[in-house]
This record gives sequence, structure tokens and C-alpha cells, in this order.
Amino acid sequence: MQRYILRRILVCIPLLFSITIAIFILINLAPGDPVDAMIDPVERVQMSPEGILALKRHYGLDKPVPVRYLIWLRELGRGNLGYSFFTGRPVSELLSARVPQTLRLAAIALVLQFSIGALLGVVSALRPYSWLDYGLTVLAFLGISIPNFFLAMAAIFVFAVKLGWLPSYGTHTLGQPLSIWDQVRHFILPATILAAHGTGSVLRYMRASMLEVMHQDYLTTARSKGLTERVVVFRHALRNALLPIITLLGLNLPFLFGGSIIIETMFAWPGIGRLAIEAINGRDYNVLMATSLMMAVIVMLSNLLADISYAVADPRIRYE
Repeated sequence: MQRYILRRILVCIPLLFSITIAIFILINLAPGDPVDAMIDPVERVQMSPEGILALKRHYGLDKPVPVRYLIWLRELGRGNLGYSFFTGRPVSELLSARVPQTLRLAAIALVLQFSIGALLGVVSALRPYSWLDYGLTVLAFLGISIPNFFLAMAAIFVFAVKLGWLPSYGTHTLGQPLSIWDQVRHFILPATILAAHGTGSVLRYMRASMLEVMHQDYLTTARSKGLTERVVVFRHALRNALLPIITLLGLNLPFLFGGSIIIETMFAWPGIGRLAIEAINGRDYNVLMATSLMMAVIVMLSNLLADISYAVADPRIRYE
């Protein structure tokens, strides 16, 4: 297992290098640059081309793209992510302030979608083709089909505007002392909406996997030994049925962080998703490169985690 993990990590190094090249080129090929975003359109008309060029030279944007990439890669190797073009603060400082908020939101959404989805999937598999099964199937397809931004708007309108039960923005109520209950109330809407799509997927996968496992011969043998149905289902069937869900775990982690871009923007959540949107609007290259690189690393780590979890969940799997 250790050798397999080491090989996977070594494979990730050239892959990550290729990703940095692709991200840097695509970002720099986009129209405009940070200087264009900084200058007011009215003031730009009055500025001379020499003044604009001097401003670009000040930020190092006058150099060719390959040269700027090599400079950025060199500084990245030193642990320096650069500075924001607009705030002047180190990018690492901006990320350290935003990452914990996104991690908390994604962790809660992950727990919600896998606990609720797996539980409902087992219930649906134990009552196949019943009204309960059909109802859960409809709920699953609704969660998968409806876009997150539409669910977010509907939830804000119903629970925040009309009923006034839950807050619709931020991580805590401004002007009031911090309390656990206040923070929980702020987590409910964004975490639930972020988990909605994944919950439907987990439910359907869990149902299909449980239906397949429940007809295996070893479960018939377990029942013939006098084991209760509860022990058969939760100790023997559930463990083997979790293998497709582990695959979803590896795939859903990147989608949680990607989906947080929309959710954090709509709920004014101070995380890396909202930071990425601000960087896109302001063409803040350094911040955008850092957030994109972080997403790429999360994807690779998620796939590695899924492979390792396979061996933990199923003793028959061994990596030589």
C-alpha cells in the first residue's frame, strides 16, 4: 500500500506541472489584464499609451507570457504565491483567511449528503418498488436536476424573506456577540443547498448497490445461520455496498469546492469560491492562479483518497 501511494504521488507531480501550464496560459489568453481592470474607463481615455505601459511594467505584465510563467513557477517553488494586484496583500494571507470558511462549509455539506443520501438509499433498497421508494426516487431526481443557484434563490425567498427563519448571508449576525447557535443558523441554508445535488446521487447509487448486494449468496448463508436481518443488512451488506459510494466521495469533493463558488457568491460567504469570483471580475492573476491550483490539488488528493478508501472498505482489494 505504501509503495502504491508513493507511486501515485510521484505521478501527480508531472500532472500538477502540466495543470499549472494550462491554467497560466488560459488565464493570460483571456481579454484584458489587471491594469485594464484597475483603470477607470473615463480615466483611460485621458491616459497616454506610455503611461499604461509604465503601469504594466510596474506590475511585470510587460514581459512575455512564458517568462512570466517561469517567474511565477520559481516563486511558487519558494512558497511565494505573490501579491494581489488590488489589495496589495499576500495571496497566501488571503487564502489563509478564506480557506477555513470553505472547508467548514464543504465538510458539513459532505457529511449531510453522504449520511442522508446513504440512509435514504438503504431505506429505498429495503422497500423496492413501493410508494416510499418512488417518492425517494422523485426527491433524488429533483435534487440532481434542479441547479444549485435556483435552489438557493428559492430557499432565500422562502426561509429568509417570507418566513424569516434563517439568515441569507454571511457567517454570523453583524453587531451581535458570536454564538454557536447563530453560526449554525448561518450554515443551514448554504450547506443544505450545496449538499442537495450530491445527496440525490448518493441515494440512487446506494439504492442500486444495495439491491445488487442483497441477492448475493453470502447473505443467504448469513441468514441461514440465524443472524437477524438488521445484522445481515448493516454488518454484511452495507459494507460491500459502500464501494460505489467511495467512488462518489472522491468525485464529489471537487464538485463541492467547485459548487461553493456559486453558493458562496449567493450567500455572501467569505470563502475561496467568492474570492475566485472577485479575482475573475478584477482579473487578479495571482489570486486566480492560486485558487485554480488549489482546486487542482484537491481533485488529485480526492482521487488518491478514494483509491485508499477502497482497500480499507473491502479487504479483498490489495495494491501490490
